[in-house]
Amino acid sequence: MKIIERRVFRGPNHYAHFPVIRLTVDLGALEQWPSAKLPGFVDGLLTAVPSLSQHGCSYGEPGGFLRRMREDDGTWMGHVLEHVAIELQQLSAAKVTFGKTRSTDEPGQYTVVYEFEEERVGEAAGDLALQLLHSLFPTELRDHEFCPLEFDFKRALEKLISFAQARQLGPSTASLVRAAEERDIPWLRLNDYSLVQFGHGRYQKRIQATVTSETRHIAVSIASDKEETNNVLGSIGLPVPRQKLVRSADDAVAAARRLGYPVVVKPLDANHGRGVSINLRTPEEVHTAFGKAREHARTVIVETYIEGEDHRMLVVSGELVAVSKRVPGHVEGDGTHTITQLVDIVNSDPRRGVGHEKVLTRIELDDQALRLMGLGGVTADTVLPAGQRFFLRSTGNLSTGGTAIDLTDVVHHDNREMAIRAAQAIGLDVAGIDFITPDVTQSYKTHGGAICEVNAAPGFRMHVAPTQGKPRDPAGPVLDMLFPKGAPARIPIAALTGTNGKTTTARMLAHIHKMNGRTVGLATTDGVYIDGERTVAGDMTGPVAAQMVLKDPTVDLAVLETARGGLLRAGMGYRHCDVGAVLNISADHLGLGGVKTLEDLAAVKRVVVEVARETAILNADDLRCLQMAAHTEAKRVGYVTMNPRHDLVRQHVRAGGLALVLEEGMNGDMITLYDHGVHQPLLWTHLIPATLEGKALHNVQNAMFAALMAYAMGVKLDNIRQGLRTFDTTYFQAPGRTNVYEELPFKVILDYGHNPAAIQMMVDLVKKLEVTGRRICVLAAPGDRRDEDITEIGRIAAGAFDHIIVRRDDDLRGRKAGELTGLLAAAIEKTGAGKEHLQVVEEEEAAVDAALRMGKRGDLVLIFGDKVSRCWKQITKFSGADGRSVKPQPVGDGGGNVGALATTTLSTTSTLLTTSTAPALAAPAPAAPFTPVEGAADVFGQPLQVIASERGVILAPGEQQED
Repeated sequence: MKIIERRVFRGPNHYAHFPVIRLTVDLGALEQWPSAKLPGFVDGLLTAVPSLSQHGCSYGEPGGFLRRMREDDGTWMGHVLEHVAIELQQLSAAKVTFGKTRSTDEPGQYTVVYEFEEERVGEAAGDLALQLLHSLFPTELRDHEFCPLEFDFKRALEKLISFAQARQLGPSTASLVRAAEERDIPWLRLNDYSLVQFGHGRYQKRIQATVTSETRHIAVSIASDKEETNNVLGSIGLPVPRQKLVRSADDAVAAARRLGYPVVVKPLDANHGRGVSINLRTPEEVHTAFGKAREHARTVIVETYIEGEDHRMLVVSGELVAVSKRVPGHVEGDGTHTITQLVDIVNSDPRRGVGHEKVLTRIELDDQALRLMGLGGVTADTVLPAGQRFFLRSTGNLSTGGTAIDLTDVVHHDNREMAIRAAQAIGLDVAGIDFITPDVTQSYKTHGGAICEVNAAPGFRMHVAPTQGKPRDPAGPVLDMLFPKGAPARIPIAALTGTNGKTTTARMLAHIHKMNGRTVGLATTDGVYIDGERTVAGDMTGPVAAQMVLKDPTVDLAVLETARGGLLRAGMGYRHCDVGAVLNISADHLGLGGVKTLEDLAAVKRVVVEVARETAILNADDLRCLQMAAHTEAKRVGYVTMNPRHDLVRQHVRAGGLALVLEEGMNGDMITLYDHGVHQPLLWTHLIPATLEGKALHNVQNAMFAALMAYAMGVKLDNIRQGLRTFDTTYFQAPGRTNVYEELPFKVILDYGHNPAAIQMMVDLVKKLEVTGRRICVLAAPGDRRDEDITEIGRIAAGAFDHIIVRRDDDLRGRKAGELTGLLAAAIEKTGAGKEHLQVVEEEEAAVDAALRMGKRGDLVLIFGDKVSRCWKQITKFSGADGRSVKPQPVGDGGGNVGALATTTLSTTSTLLTTSTAPALAAPAPAAPFTPVEGAADVFGQPLQVIASERGVILAPGEQQED
């Protein structure tokens, strides 16, 4: 049994809408050995991990998984691995429960999917789970190299827990994250520690543990200097101990003598109680304590010892939100057990764990404990009398084994005001005031007490989970301070996917929003753009690019192209989008990444609309897109159709639904908006430059998606019209997307089309263009596509051109030399095209050059390019075949400004209609709630069942195909 592939999905994916790990596991010989057939396996597993007995599995009740392992033949090892990986994470304090295991098409192979909180902890839990299972297998089935005989599971589990403590968010940061989630505030972890971003784009705030982006640096500097803190508080009359700054042991002893015993010795700028010694009564104790303090700081403070209990008073934004009495780690004698045994008894409390693993930390018999035992005249083997309490720590920090008692509701008013004044004096928005007093319920003015320290990054664990008393919510007030009621935390996010048209649609939408005054963050196939300027080059359609946009503090709206590859590799980079759109589903990349059918591909791309909150926009002319409406939880569904007689959309519109429809009119094709029963003409297609006077129907559809997404995001119709009329497919606005070059005697079109559907779109366009000469094509197909897809590309192109030059990409993607061009050429010849009209030129540059040299006045040359920038430069710098130099246009690298055409001068002969002679899809009706609809709709030539929902009219779930 071994892991043959590991995939980490960090965001919503086709398995779950939260982070999961997918392991592809090969059981090998264990395929014949389910759990109940392995002697002693189940009992051994429960002995190692007793808490597995609580897993419900498919039975939905505690003990269900145990039943699955024992009944009949039991369950397969992939399923067991899933449950153990989840449980090991739970034992390391992660709150995870989800998992599922499925067999693959390969015998003995399974996909094991399970939830995780911290990526590396989740991976380590999977590895340890596999080791544990191997340790329980019979010798002949065990991998001794992976799991040696000396494997110690208990020790390995402790290492995993310690590793998790180092990787997972600490209790304070975790409580802030939970408070953000409760308030629907998005968050991103920015490093391996406690730096977290709350909110997106321009609305973001940050925390580092409990220091916030609103915390003043000067306040932190003062709080970190215990002497300066003492001076500031004392100068306004707040109670503080007298203290001296010392740099040698002798100076410390002298200072103690002047201040008067007992004293406290502590580092100037350490935290968590490190190096602090209290209630010192002799020069020898001071001398020893100085050495301990110097281990943590070069400068040491000696101050008067204040009699009383240690209290932490938490102030947030000028309000006291929690008070906790901290009791140092201790044991209580019973007259029977030694101190060592008493420590073990205390540590057996299930609330205690390693570090911050649980609400309490284990007590350790370390140097400090031994020192205190020495001072107390006892040893680790001493049996304390019944009822005698012995302190093994001098401070009450929970991180060293202390306990906490909540006293928030009983603190005296004077002490409350004192704490608030102290936080304000230092200047901290979040402050932990360490206050020593005999009784916090009594005023410090009458019963004494002093502030011994102010913490700029106070821990919340003692307040969130006190040992005694009422748990408090200190994180809530912090989030309310960072995001007051009504303050935005999210920027609008538009996400779109599909097989073709994603990049052009994303650029159109970004352009519309930029024209509307937004600072747009755009992630697309050729880079990340911030306000129109490319900041990162490359294919940026995955989760990393999305988070680049969402982290940028200048962005106030995000347009995120989301490709199949990113979804399959790591999921999405955000939990929700406001508007999600799926443009189309057609054959591309099939056979890769476990996606074998169009239904598989649709299930992957469907995630984009599954996580849409406000509006899901779907291609009503694509059945697989139409079926996605039943899977979204968006408040509304909007349809895009180029068929004005679409029966389902007709019912949807009549029910008050949202749709954008292409309708025929006397002046051409009109894009028409329907919403709440209102019919609004938007724009003639021939007025959109990117459509090449309405002939490029694929860009008509892209423009319709961009328009409907913009409308759903609140852009006014006039601004949508202006955006579409000032966007064209020049190389600078949409590199590789129907780029037309007309500075040669013949017309050249460069396009990145690389799948059958894209080739078909361009062929349809070429047939509509007026060409007085020949139609010439440079054709290629990516090497990692199926043979049938490559053959289909050749078949589609055949017959549409007078001459075809087939080539290959620079990257063969696993193919042999000549294989790709051979498949294309064979497909073209099979259609009956003569060999004299077919040419094979392997290299892209040579093929482009051959096509350009072939071109004559009146010809049209369509180049399907892979290296788009190189091809464009080659086209624009081409000198004619007759040797005459042709003046090229300025050449860029494809990273031009998205909004470069914002100043395009509109034709004075163009007219913008606000009324339309186009026939309406449905008669306008007054805005009203959706009318109940149930019955059949004639869609794609077949009756399909439809239902009405609060989102509009959708296909009935029963009509969907199985994934």
